[in-house]
Amino acid sequence: MTVVAAPAHSTTLASGTTGTTDVAGELITAMAALPAGHPSRPGLRDRAIEAWMPLARHLAQRYAGRGEPFDDLQQVAVMGLIKAVDRFDADRGVEFAGFAIPTIVGELKRHFRDRTWSIRVPRRLQELRLAITGANNDLAHTLGRSPTVADIATHLGVTEEEVLEGLEGARAYNATSLSTPTSSDAGSSTTLADTLGEQDTGFELAELRVSLGSALAGLDDREQKIISLRFYGNLTQTEIAEQIGVSQMHVSRLLARALVKLRRQIDATA
Repeated sequence: MTVVAAPAHSTTLASGTTGTTDVAGELITAMAALPAGHPSRPGLRDRAIEAWMPLARHLAQRYAGRGEPFDDLQQVAVMGLIKAVDRFDADRGVEFAGFAIPTIVGELKRHFRDRTWSIRVPRRLQELRLAITGANNDLAHTLGRSPTVADIATHLGVTEEEVLEGLEGARAYNATSLSTPTSSDAGSSTTLADTLGEQDTGFELAELRVSLGSALAGLDDREQKIISLRFYGNLTQTEIAEQIGVSQMHVSRLLARALVKLRRQIDATA
């Protein structure tokens, strides 16, 4: 039995079936030759997409195992294929596969860039992260050591602050669950959430400010002025005495009496 080698441009068109891209290519060429409003064009378009579907699945498979469900990657690849079919121009002299592959791969890379970050960060920082990773690998090889921030900044032609910003933004790519245990000890029940945050006293202060407003209204005009000058104007008792025309000792007594009134008013409303 003589075994005939498949042509160099052959590809798998269906599961378990090997054939050339001739049929799929002919469908694309026939579709591209028809004007946009031709009644036969939609049917040819659907057949062309179906014929080139194995290419989309093959390219999606390349990106499998990177944390994204394969079904999602396959859908993205098919979207890229549809864009390639709709945008293909046979008059440019480029084979469809040569046009479709970069289009599909571009859609897959865009998916990872835009959809797989735990926190949405600007595209500039996403691209800077990739540039920093590449520069780090290149410099580690040429310098024989781990590059510094200054080395990376010089290599990329950016400032050190921009490199630091890119490194900080890279932390948003993966997130850690608040339920993650903080210890490998099986008997420990402490999670990351238990170590974050603290008692918020802002609510108590807000309530105190509300109570203080009504308590101040219960003081006479001179007591209100003394309280205002002392705690809002940050004046000393001597300075307050000069302003209201009494002795410093008298100011001290008036201030103490006003504070007692305020405390009683606040305790009464607590």
